[in-house]
Amino acid sequence: MDVILLERVEKLGQIGDVVSVKAGFARNYLLPRKKALRANETNKKVFEANRAQIEADNAARRTTAQEDAKGIGGTTVTLIRQASNTGQLYGSVSARDLVEVLEADGHKVSKSQIVLDRPIKAIGVHEVKIVLHAEVSVTIKVNVARSPEEAELQAQGVDVMASMFERDEAGFTEEYDANAEPGTIAVEEPTEAQG
Repeated sequence: MDVILLERVEKLGQIGDVVSVKAGFARNYLLPRKKALRANETNKKVFEANRAQIEADNAARRTTAQEDAKGIGGTTVTLIRQASNTGQLYGSVSARDLVEVLEADGHKVSKSQIVLDRPIKAIGVHEVKIVLHAEVSVTIKVNVARSPEEAELQAQGVDVMASMFERDEAGFTEEYDANAEPGTIAVEEPTEAQG
């Protein structure tokens, strides 16, 4: 199905481009969200008549998004979650969780603007992309930790999980017996005072 784009769509085209897309993508995404018009003679004439207004509206939205990006860009948010000893979260961090935290910080972001390539399921510092406009996107850092102290360490660049495992390994030492056979358990021999 051929459509005329009313705004820039990533990996598809710019305003005014006539592109061929699958019918389902056009019916279910582009047309209901007013991102495109069906490419027929009537719609082409309507688009050309309103092209200046459409481009002006897009420029105004882009300017607003650029101003919002200055406030959000480079922001670090901290989420305290329960996790196992291996650092795996009991659950995951979703776009809705990020919207709530950003709104608490005074940033207005919708759930559809947050791009999570994969769910956040482990503690650590993760980068998340926020698309404020088709031409404006920013990256924020999400610090997921089990406690505020752990979040502080991660913010300083410490790998909490690696340091925890190093500490565990450093605390365990096994007594060495040069005469022991491999695979046998050491047995204390009774002394004359005991026997």
